[in-house]
Amino acid sequence: MGERQNTFVCAFDPQSPRISAFEIHEWINETLCLLESEVRLIQIDGPKRHVYIKLSDPTRIQDILTMTTGQAEYRHSDGVISKVRIEAVGLGIRKVRIANLPPEIADSQVWRALGKFGEIREV
Repeated sequence: MGERQNTFVCAFDPQSPRISAFEIHEWINETLCLLESEVRLIQIDGPKRHVYIKLSDPTRIQDILTMTTGQAEYRHSDGVISKVRIEAVGLGIRKVRIANLPPEIADSQVWRALGKFGEIREV
């Protein structure tokens, strides 16, 4: 399985109120001092309160981790401050569930289709 590269995660306090995508983008710009041109991808995992940020330049991740010492804060509109943990991430091993796959599809077809994305351990 391939590893996430040039990516870090901002883990917001799970007890904090939800934050809109717009507010997250503003926070990234203001707190992490990232320009739009430096960011290749932003993935928001709402239930976990995680924001994955993939950068163009791998050296910037270390700059951000050093600048923030792995922690930041988010100030909500009502004044509540939430802690945010910042760390580099990898993808690791993942389970993939394929919904509504017809029973006529052979396991070998699934192996071939998913094999291009990484090592398949079990179907």
